[in-house]
Amino acid sequence: MVQEIFGGGLFGQPVRFADFNEAQKAAAAAAGAGFVGLISLFNIAGRFFWASLSDRIGRKAMYAAILALGAACYGLALPGPAAAALPLFVAAFALIASMYGGGFAAVPAWLADMFGTKQVGAIHGRLLTAWSTAGVLGPLLVAYVRDARLADGVAREAVYGPIFLLLAGLLALGLIAALLVKPVASELWVEDEEPSQPLLAAASAAPPAAAWGLRFAAWSAVLIPLAWGGWFTVQKAVVLLAQ
Repeated sequence: MVQEIFGGGLFGQPVRFADFNEAQKAAAAAAGAGFVGLISLFNIAGRFFWASLSDRIGRKAMYAAILALGAACYGLALPGPAAAALPLFVAAFALIASMYGGGFAAVPAWLADMFGTKQVGAIHGRLLTAWSTAGVLGPLLVAYVRDARLADGVAREAVYGPIFLLLAGLLALGLIAALLVKPVASELWVEDEEPSQPLLAAASAAPPAAAWGLRFAAWSAVLIPLAWGGWFTVQKAVVLLAQ
């Protein structure tokens, strides 16, 4: 998308995507890699931010917020006036990616709020089936519209307008669906059995000193590679935004 919509603007040259030479294709690919890396970082960050926000404002309110905000972001990214503002386009899709990650992370908690914790695993499996179906049908739909518009002779930089509107419309339908969600009847809400008192006492006891070292090592194994990947991705993203 960024290569086709912004063309040589990705590397400071007034040339359309269709007219790229090999060197320009390589430069655009480097900028595109930065874009992919940036949205992956926001996907990760969104899992922490939006899921944490849902603890404060409630799951339903959080999902309503990200669905409405996602639709607005696709509006901001529409080819046209915004096409001249690469940072605005990148920011819109970075925010969309954060909400994708946050929505995925908060699903189990909302299911637990809705149905109780006992059957969350089974219900989550059913929800993932729907999520996976959307993961297949969504790209097929986007590719079909894109290919049809290209076949009609639409310039590549103008292909994505109806696609973004379509995706915004789907998010609007999702918003309506989320607002219509209601808790299940009380007799269908099932909580796991309460843990025994000795187990609760053991869980609340302060861990021994050796356990803190193990925790530090475990978190380091996660956070150090994540920090390196984040720094590497930021450096790639600078290439995208430096023009």
